[in-house]
Amino acid sequence: MLDVSTEAWRLVAGIAAVLTLASLSGQVLRIVVARSEPHALIDNLNKRINSWWVIAIIVGLALLGGSGGVTLLFALASLAALREFVTTEVPARCPRALLLSACLIIVPLQYLLVWHGSYLAYTTFIPSLVFVGLPLLGQLSGNAEEFLSRTRTLRHGLLLCVFCVSHVPALLTLHVGGDPARAGWLLVFLLLIAQISDVLQYLWGKLAGQYPIAPKLSPSKTVEGTVGGIASASMLGAGLSSLTPFTTVEAALISLLITLLGFAGGLAMSAVKRRRGIKDWGKLIPGHGGVLDRLDSLILPAPVFYYVLRYGWAD
Repeated sequence: MLDVSTEAWRLVAGIAAVLTLASLSGQVLRIVVARSEPHALIDNLNKRINSWWVIAIIVGLALLGGSGGVTLLFALASLAALREFVTTEVPARCPRALLLSACLIIVPLQYLLVWHGSYLAYTTFIPSLVFVGLPLLGQLSGNAEEFLSRTRTLRHGLLLCVFCVSHVPALLTLHVGGDPARAGWLLVFLLLIAQISDVLQYLWGKLAGQYPIAPKLSPSKTVEGTVGGIASASMLGAGLSSLTPFTTVEAALISLLITLLGFAGGLAMSAVKRRRGIKDWGKLIPGHGGVLDRLDSLILPAPVFYYVLRYGWAD
């Protein structure tokens, strides 16, 4: 999928170098600071770093597998995220049969449409199902109000965890600049900026954070962390412009858009978690939480980035 070029190897080497440096720093902190007794913050940091190694390897293998590998990876991620989103609602209201149907039929079908490149189908299938199909099913059930109330979480989950996230592999269906490999690099660009912004906001917050930006929704997010992380990630995006069809200024502005939307998405999902009385969506990824804790910064940027490319740069 990705053209092996000088930029490719530099990017791979850069990611490996950053993770190696982070791993070494984490171990030094563990030895120097937490040598006498466990230190929760440092232990969590090392868990996060170890998980990033695993995530980077899995994403790399998926990219080597081409569009099929990437689509399969995000289909599995959507399944896990949808399950986390629906099952953390207490008391559980979504009928198990509908959740099972969503996991076995709706999610696979959505990603099959993406893999096939059926633009009209994958951009209308889930919205039509959520806004027309399920309400119609509710009318046929004889108690539409109760049915829609019980399926509200599933409908929201399908839009956020499946429809929005499926726009990540959908990037591979775009033809940009006449280079088949370009779409793969744009996918990498989106993932790097969105995820690194998250990491940098976390680090800036720990190093310089003083003033909470949304104390009622996410007490751990600070003004300093948010501004520092978003600014740093935007500058990184400008530095990666050679992998994209963007100029340096365009890459910086699009990176800024990605990071702002990622922050908004993360804050919105934090509000949902706070309302449900949970800290994380799950425990699948050590140091991070659940799959949805990693996907929340992609939920809003993925579709916006896709349509910006489709109507601004695609052939």
